[in-house]
Amino acid sequence: MKKVLITGGAGFIAHHLIYYLITNTNWSVISLDRLDYSGNLNRLDNILSKLSNRDKSRVKVVYHDLKSEINPWIKKDIGNVDIILHLAAGSHVDRSIDYPMEFVLDNVVGTANILEYARQINESKKLERFVYFSTDEVFGPAPKGIDYNENDRYNSTNPYSATKAGGEELAVAYENTYNLPVYITHTMNVFGERQHPEKFIPKCIISARDGLIVEIHSNKNKTKAGSRHYIHASDVADGCLFLIKNRKKIIKKNKIDYGGAKCPKFNLVGPIELDNLELAKLIAKSVGKKLKYKMVDFHSSRPGHDLRYALDGNLMKKLGWKPKVSIEERIDQVVNWTLKNKRWLKI
Repeated sequence: MKKVLITGGAGFIAHHLIYYLITNTNWSVISLDRLDYSGNLNRLDNILSKLSNRDKSRVKVVYHDLKSEINPWIKKDIGNVDIILHLAAGSHVDRSIDYPMEFVLDNVVGTANILEYARQINESKKLERFVYFSTDEVFGPAPKGIDYNENDRYNSTNPYSATKAGGEELAVAYENTYNLPVYITHTMNVFGERQHPEKFIPKCIISARDGLIVEIHSNKNKTKAGSRHYIHASDVADGCLFLIKNRKKIIKKNKIDYGGAKCPKFNLVGPIELDNLELAKLIAKSVGKKLKYKMVDFHSSRPGHDLRYALDGNLMKKLGWKPKVSIEERIDQVVNWTLKNKRWLKI
C-alpha cells in the first residue's frame, strides 16, 4: 500500500484529490496544511463523513506552514512516503498584486522547502514520484487560435503566475540536479463542490438563484467575454492518478526532445473552451433562472488579469487520458449539489 503526502490538503483541489485517491485506491494519504485563507478543515470533514471508518483511517492530517523547513518533528509525524503531490500555494491573483512578497514566500520558498524534503527522502528511500501542480497562467494570455503546450515559454502577467513559474523551475532544477523523479502538471480554471464563494462559478450560482446581475469580464469594447477551459476537480484528480499509474506508457509515448529537458510536463485540460458568458448561461439554466448580466472591462483597468487563457490537451489524449464527463454534466452536478448544500455559498 502506497503512502501519499499531499500538501495543501484542506485546499479546494487537494481535498477533491484526497477523496478521489481514497475511493479509487487502497493508498493512505497524509494531508499537510497550514489552514489559512485557502485551507478549510470543514472540506476534509465533509468528504470524510462519506467514508467508512476503515477508509477514514487512511487519512492523516498534519499541520505545517511550508514557509518553514520540514523539521524532524514534522518528519516524524509524516512518516515514510512513496509519492508527494505538491498543491499548497497562494492562488488569489488580486491578492498577489497587492501583496507580492506573500506569494514569493508561499509559492517559491514553500516549494523549495518541500523539494528539499523530497530530496532527502529520495536519497535514503527512493521516492516514486513528486508532482508539482502548476497553472496555465505561467504562459500568460493566449491570442486567438493559440493553445499553449507543455513546454512553451513563460510570460507571467502577475505575481501569482510568476511565483508559480518560479516553483515550477525549482522542481525542474531538482530533477536535473538531484535526479528527483518530478512530474509537472498545468491546470486551469478548476471548479467543483465546496469551492470558495468568491470564485466565478459559485458567484454565478448565487446571482442566478437570487436574480442578481453577473459581471462578465470582457474586452475593452465590452463585446467579447473572456474565455477559459474549465475542468472539474475530480477530473484533475483522475488525470493525476493516470500519470502516477502509467509511467511506462508515458516513457514510451513521450519521445519529443525538448533540448534535453528531462522533467515531463502535462496539461490537464477541460473538454472544451467556453467564454464566461456561455458558462454563466449554462449555470443559470441549471439553476432554472434567466441570467442577468453586464459586460465589464476589468482587464484594462486592472493590470495582471488576462482575457483568454488556453492550454493544449493533445499530449494527455495521446497518452490515453481525457475528462470522462462533459462540461454540461459537470455544471449540472455542481449547481445541484451546491443548491442543496447552501452553507458552502457563505464566506
